[in-house]
Formats: sequence, structure tokens, C-alpha cells
Amino acid sequence: MVTGQLSFDELGTPLRDTTFVVFDLETTGGSNEEDAITEIGAVKIRAGEVLGEFATLVDPERGIPVQVAQLTGITQLMVTGAPKLDTVLPAFLEFAAGAVLVAHNSGFDISFLKAACERHGYRWPKPSVVCTVKLARRVLSRDEAPSCRLSALADLFHTTTRPTHRALADARATVEVLHGLLERVGNVGVHSLEELLAYLPEVTPEQRRKRSLAAHLPSKPGVYLFRGPKEEVLYVGTASDLRRRVRQYFTASEGRRRLREMVALAVRVDAVECAHPLEAEVRELRLLRAHRPAYNRRSKNPHHAWWLVLTDEAFPRLSLVRNPRDGALGPFRTRQTAESVADALLDAVPLRSCTIKIPATNQRASPCALAELGRCQAPCAGRQTVEEYSPAVVAVQDLVVGRSADPLRRLITQLGGLASAERFEEAARRRDRLAGLVRSLDRAQRLAALAALPQLVAARPDREGGWEFSVVRYGRLASAGVARRGTRPMPVVDALVASAETVVPTAGPLRGAPPEETGVVLRWLDQPGTRLVYADEPWSSPAGAAAAWVPWAEQAAGARPLHDRWS
Repeated sequence: MVTGQLSFDELGTPLRDTTFVVFDLETTGGSNEEDAITEIGAVKIRAGEVLGEFATLVDPERGIPVQVAQLTGITQLMVTGAPKLDTVLPAFLEFAAGAVLVAHNSGFDISFLKAACERHGYRWPKPSVVCTVKLARRVLSRDEAPSCRLSALADLFHTTTRPTHRALADARATVEVLHGLLERVGNVGVHSLEELLAYLPEVTPEQRRKRSLAAHLPSKPGVYLFRGPKEEVLYVGTASDLRRRVRQYFTASEGRRRLREMVALAVRVDAVECAHPLEAEVRELRLLRAHRPAYNRRSKNPHHAWWLVLTDEAFPRLSLVRNPRDGALGPFRTRQTAESVADALLDAVPLRSCTIKIPATNQRASPCALAELGRCQAPCAGRQTVEEYSPAVVAVQDLVVGRSADPLRRLITQLGGLASAERFEEAARRRDRLAGLVRSLDRAQRLAALAALPQLVAARPDREGGWEFSVVRYGRLASAGVARRGTRPMPVVDALVASAETVVPTAGPLRGAPPEETGVVLRWLDQPGTRLVYADEPWSSPAGAAAAWVPWAEQAAGARPLHDRWS
């Protein structure tokens, strides 16, 4: 039962406008890991019309079991000389691009396609999938269809093509079965692709009834909030089209169990309309921090990050902290990443790594027990005076803020020495640590440079002849707006600046700005096409910034073995 009458626009993509690719595979067996595809057949249809067909035998590069050959009629001789899967797969993916895939018992066929994509280096496009077995079980009663085998359904719908365990014939029969099933679901009010996907058993009728919760939302960018029976915020998300995105939770086959549970609890959906996607992303982060919704997994704790700092003592060491101060390096999402960067810094600069308290004296630090016993392995205060140790501290400070990159040069020279000495494993470890250090320094310096600006105004074209504007103050979005095509842009900019949020900077490398928000703003500014309208101060990077070493880090990452990069 559906509450209220929805317009065709609200229903989503009409089935008559949906392109389906109905396909079938023949294989050497039932395991997508051990067996191989021997034939692919597919029919592309829209509005009941056949747009094209795809059919080919495939060389499985292995033997076909006798019982499989007897079932399908595909023999070893037939596939000898046929194209191999690495040739067939890209052609099929191109044929099916942008279409909804349909198969009888689709889990079997899709599992083989996914495994083939993984083996041959193709990204699985994640298309919508309709299984005619599941749809038949949803539409037909047990009395009408005791069996949902393709041959039984072909008999029920009197198909002109009989399934024969050959790919193209079975695909053609599945097309006719699909049309018969779509006629049945049309009688119960399923007229769009989204409703068809939602009609499958994974989405309950109660969830479909709740689609009216999206009826009042605008088709504009913004942030949506699902609320529970006690007005609590259950989930926060962002969308370029609020109505379309929220409607998908009720009419699309949402596969995440957590979110299906959330939708079942929701009683209302609120929305915050935004000027453009950047404002939506920033407001989403702020709402996540404010409400900490139970069904969101990320970005609920703005200070859940690690920073590397030098301890405040005569012989400083690197320390991991949650609250940064001036000169800190970060942020890092995980402690493991921060520790790896710390190891790279210790490769570059001779700082002590022990936690023993060493007094502030110009004498050699004899109280260091490890040094007295000859067990201290670090070039630290156990063997140095304060004056001898200070250059290492200054080198770290200069490296972090971008005044000097001399430690990076020394490390790269050391890598060459290790390689010449054929100490390849140690060289590889240090290379990877150094690449991580370069990336961390570059990101930290770029974030800090943006957070140091009292005010910056930037613009991006909105694809309709207008402009999207953002006013950024100390790394935070202070105001956002648009000037539509035909509107004079500068008066809009002046109004946005006049009404922008007042931002008071605090201590720390990001002047108190949440790292995630500054990162989102920086990515928006870095996109091609973004233009700087003006800034109160020059937006620049220091001369010794790590940006100059990023190409080296990318090249180093490319030199890693494939199994390391993909693990």
C-alpha cells in the first residue's frame, strides 16, 4: 500500500526509459575462483525494443568437464581458437555500460564477472542488478510457479525462445520472462527503476511507504538529517540534489543493513539548503560534530587526530599528542601513520627517542642510565651537550614549517648509499617512510598556509554560466553564495564578505580550524577552474616546502611492488 499519489517526476527513472542488458554466462563449473567462463550472451533492451545483442564463445584456457559439455553442448573443440577473456571482458563491459544488468540467478553470473574484473585489472562499475529469480519469487505465488527455474518460467510466460543452456538463447528467454514479470509489478504500482529495485525482498513495504518523507525536499544541494521518534538525529548526509538522494533510501535497493535499520526508525527528514556543494560538505561536517548521529561512522570527533610535536624540555624528543601547538606536524588519522612519519623524521634528524628525563645542563647528561651502560642507540643527549643537540631541534622545526628541506636531501643521499651497498630491503623501508614523510609535510604545510590567511575569496563556474563563491577565513568557510548567469558577480561578493562569519584564530598550525573542514576547503580550491578573487594577504608556500619533493614521493610509491600497493 502506498501513501499518497506521487507524480511521475517523483517516481524516479520510468521503466520505459530504462536500458536493460539481460545476459547469461556459461562456465566450466560453479566456482568463480577455480572455474572459467566459456560463453557470454546478452541482449540490450529499452521500452520493449531490442537495441543490440552480444554473443561470443570464450577460451577458458582450461579443460571443460564432460558433464558440463553434455549439459551446455559447448565442447573443447568449440572454444579452441575462441577469443580469451582478457579480450572479451572489456568489450562486454562497454556493451553493458550505463545499463541495468539482468540475469536469472544473478548472484552466480555477477560473481564470475566481478572475479574476472579483479583478475584482469578492471574496476567493477557497480551497476544496478535485477535478478529475475528474486523478482519471480516476489511476484508469483507458489501455486502459480512452484519452480522458478528459467525453463519453468519460460513455460509459464509462453516465451518464443526456449532456454537451452546456451548463453544467447537463455538471455533471449530471460528477456521475455522479464517482460512478463514487469507487467505483473506494474499492476501493483511499480513504474520506475527505483521502485523495481525497492520491490525486491531486501526492502520492506514499510520502508517504501516512508518515501513520502522526501516529498517536501528541494532539488538543490544541501544537507539532510534523518530524525527519530524523539527528535534525535539518526543520520546526516550531503547531496547535490536533496530530493533525489533522500528518495533513494526508500525506493532504491539500499544494501547496507545499518541504513535500512535507520530508515525503519526515521519519522522525519530535515534539510539545510546550501548555495553549492562545498557549503554542503562543510555544514555536514559541522552537523556531524554537533549531533554525533548514531548511524554515521565518520567525522563525529573533530579532534580525533594525532599530531607530532617536540617536547618542551632541554633535550626534546618527538611526542604524539591530540591537541596541537605551534610547530606541530599533522594531522594524522591513525597513530600508526604518525609513528611511521616519526620514524622517518628520526632517520633524517638525530633526535633522541627514549623517554628518560634528562636535566637541562650544559654538561654531558651523565644521569642518562642507558648511555652510562652503553645501551643507548640514539644520537641523543646521552652523548651531547645542549649546544650540540640544538641544531637537530632547529632542523626539525625548519623542516616542519618549510624553511629548509636539507634533511630530505640527506635522506635521499642515504638511500643511494644503501642501494649501492646492496642493502635493498632497508633501502625500501626507508624509501617508503620518506615518501610518507614528504606527503605528510606537504599536506600539513598547505593546510597551514591556508589557515594562516585572514580572508580569501574564491570562485568556481557553476556550469550554467554563473559563479559559486566561497569566503574563507583562517581555513574555515565563513560564507557561501552564488551569482547566477546574468547577475553582476562583485556585488554578490561584497554582500557575502559583509555577512560572513567572524572567525577568531587560536594557537596551533591550523589556527584552531578543524582539520577536516580545512582539508575540504583546500580540495575545493585546488580543483581546476577555481579562481582567486582576492586575499587579504598573499597565499604562498615557504621556499623550503615539501611540495618540491612530492613528484619524488609519487615516483617512489610507483616503485613499490604491486602486492604492497594493493594490500
